[in-house]
Amino acid sequence: MSIAFELMGGLGLFLFGMTFMGSALQKSAGSKMKGILSALTNNRALGVLVGALVTAVVQSSSATTVMTVGFVNAGLMNLSQAIGVIMGANIGTTITAQLVAFHLGDIAPVIVGIGVAFYFGAKKKKVKEKAEILIGFGILFLGMDMMKQAIKPLSESQIFIDALLNFNNPWIGILTGFGITAIMQSSSATTALLIAVAGAGSGLMTIEMAYPILFGENIGTCVTAMISSVGASKTAKRAALMHLIFNIIGTLLFMIFLRIPVQYLVTILSPDNIERQIANAHTLFNIISVILLFPFASKIVKISEKLIKGEDVEKEGELKYVDKRLMATPSIALVQVSREILRMAKLVEQQIIDAQFALLNNDEEMVYSVFAKEKNVNIMEKKLLDYMVDLTKLSLTAEQRDKITTLMNNINDIERIGDHADNIAELALDNITNNVTFSGQAKDELNEMIELVHESYKLSLLTYKTTDTEIGMKVFEKEKLINAMEKTLRKNHMDRLNAGACMTQSGIIFLDAISNLERIGDHSINIAEAIIEVVNKQKIVKIVNGDN
Repeated sequence: MSIAFELMGGLGLFLFGMTFMGSALQKSAGSKMKGILSALTNNRALGVLVGALVTAVVQSSSATTVMTVGFVNAGLMNLSQAIGVIMGANIGTTITAQLVAFHLGDIAPVIVGIGVAFYFGAKKKKVKEKAEILIGFGILFLGMDMMKQAIKPLSESQIFIDALLNFNNPWIGILTGFGITAIMQSSSATTALLIAVAGAGSGLMTIEMAYPILFGENIGTCVTAMISSVGASKTAKRAALMHLIFNIIGTLLFMIFLRIPVQYLVTILSPDNIERQIANAHTLFNIISVILLFPFASKIVKISEKLIKGEDVEKEGELKYVDKRLMATPSIALVQVSREILRMAKLVEQQIIDAQFALLNNDEEMVYSVFAKEKNVNIMEKKLLDYMVDLTKLSLTAEQRDKITTLMNNINDIERIGDHADNIAELALDNITNNVTFSGQAKDELNEMIELVHESYKLSLLTYKTTDTEIGMKVFEKEKLINAMEKTLRKNHMDRLNAGACMTQSGIIFLDAISNLERIGDHSINIAEAIIEVVNKQKIVKIVNGDN
């Protein structure tokens, strides 16, 4: 029982260290990871490189594949790009195996100690991030050493020896690798456990027995992405399926043709080191699989499309660019949230246009068009806010937290603008129901104010999109004109009412309409002002930190 507890503790430390190090690496490289996607084109070779690099950062091919499913689901990546990234992820995950094959358990406490010293002694954020990488790296090897120590007594157990001998059957090895990886949701953890068993001193584990387990774990790691694709778009499901197809074909190629030659090669490279043999065999398996199957990548894409047919039907209020799988990379998730907010803002802009037409033309169809859009906007607002609340629970930089706060405020202001457009549509419906019409002058004045308010809103969205503070200042200029116009129109209409030039009912609706328009102007100012504040704060931070 003590062996099981010690083994579980070692595995837990290993997984924690790997995750902690990956999180620290990602935080350190987070601002650069946004540029990785922009580098992706239909060049699959570049996709392979990106997949390998991202996996090296996040320390998990499963995480990379899940992110890829998220990218596809969010429209950031097509299947042609995704297949390259998936292939690259298989190469990137071998780095962890190469690391754990080194005997660094003795110096692991020193590495952790140095990392902790730098973490508590440093004041600069970048130094602390580098220290976190060292801490995670050291904990990873502490866990690895703990697993080896736990397994050592088993080398004298006949039950354990008999169990190992079962792996002389390669198909049992494949099933074992698949099962363990599917349960632990980490091929790196399975590889580490395998290396720990091999390095425990029993001398019974051979590369012939270990290799099929590696094949099985490569298939087992697909389970995470397949589960992740549940509820995603059909294109995202195809991405997860491509990962499974690629790994199954690679396994079959090795089992039938390449296993024996590669086993012979790794034995020559490291004749007396089974741990190094396993790490090298794992690396060669994945690299050779990519080389052999890369020319057939488009065929794998087509197979996935034939197996999963049809297109998705867009639902009301459905988010297009945001996906929970993107939370593994907060910097990219935030970019997608920004895109989704802009999409929501465009829907609200259409509300303003429809409300304008409905009010000036007593058009009932346009009234209900505004109502339908308002329903979608409200659904989108809730989903976006829930998503960002979940984001705040992750390990974020101070800049990312500031951005989330700003985006939440932007969402609130955009939604409120939609509410005021909805109010104007309701006023139009009152006109239609009560057979009320505006005078020609009242229509001209309303049209002029709506156009001015619409222009202000468009400038606020342009400020949001470009983070250009000069454009933002133009919103303030428009706001002065809106406030002045609201006062003038209110006075003009009161004069018309007193002169009996218009109906009392239409006068009340007119005044309510310009009041709602003035409030739209206020919320447009809020959007621009929030962006200007963030931009100015970032400039101050850069000056304080000495950045150019």
